[in-house]
Amino acid sequence: MVAKPFTSGNPLADRRACYAATMADTGDIAAAIEVLASALEITPDWAAGWFRLGEYHEQANAPEEAATAWRRAVALDPGDPFGAGLKLDLQRQVPVAEMMPAAFVELLFDQYAPRFETSLVGQLSYRGPQLLAAALRETGLLRARRALDLGCGTGLMGQELRPVCDWLGGYDISAGMLGEARAKGLYDLLQKQDLGQLAPVAPGYDLIAAADVFNYIGALERIIGWCAGALLPGGRLAFTMEAGLRSVELRRSRRFAHAPAYVAEVLGHAGFQAITMTDCVLRKDRGQDVPAFCVVATLDRAAPARDLNGEAQVPA
Repeated sequence: MVAKPFTSGNPLADRRACYAATMADTGDIAAAIEVLASALEITPDWAAGWFRLGEYHEQANAPEEAATAWRRAVALDPGDPFGAGLKLDLQRQVPVAEMMPAAFVELLFDQYAPRFETSLVGQLSYRGPQLLAAALRETGLLRARRALDLGCGTGLMGQELRPVCDWLGGYDISAGMLGEARAKGLYDLLQKQDLGQLAPVAPGYDLIAAADVFNYIGALERIIGWCAGALLPGGRLAFTMEAGLRSVELRRSRRFAHAPAYVAEVLGHAGFQAITMTDCVLRKDRGQDVPAFCVVATLDRAAPARDLNGEAQVPA
């Protein structure tokens, strides 16, 4: 799916794209490719059009043509709000990107925000926040003085955390999701933040939670290093992961899965101990259970918070 409005700004090209979409929906992919290609002759700088053309070529089992179209989309819009680079990674069967493009995640969830809870909870049986809350209770955490909900979305995790937190903050990249969370009145602070670009902060939290968030990050070293720097000694980091066989695995859903051994290694290097991992089913995808695991890790009280490059975290 394209993660922002599929429009070229040219009415004729847009009409042809609509015809192409209708043809694709009826199964006539060859005709859809031909009509959309004619639209791109009118608007050759239309990145969304090139992304959609790549999808049509993918459906037609023409990987080289699909890759050419996706490369054109990235060249026209290097921020890659459509996730074309991830499509290319999937073709190579190796995750080259360390995380999802920020523009892709932001625009995807801005569009998704109004129907997020209905779709995720009602249709996909998502229960990450409940699983994380249960895992925290099992590790003995009954109350937190200051907690941070990373990738807070519409506030589903916040609903679980608010009753046991004196102060609760939330970060998310999507203004639309933050608007939904703000309406719930759960958080003491809500900020628009790109989790891939967080500035180091002084240790100040005794709990950081991330429900269904790290699945949009490939390499975990940076974000877990940041969490280690932001937590007080003895603080807890709790998050959910989709389970994979390789250290980092990009799936066709354009979400990352991770191997438990890799996650444990990164946590250990960051100074976490008492790491517990519990197998679970996070949600459903196309009617099938998505294997996952809940993680709760405690920052070593004796070790200073640090990042994974060996550099001390300093206040922002």
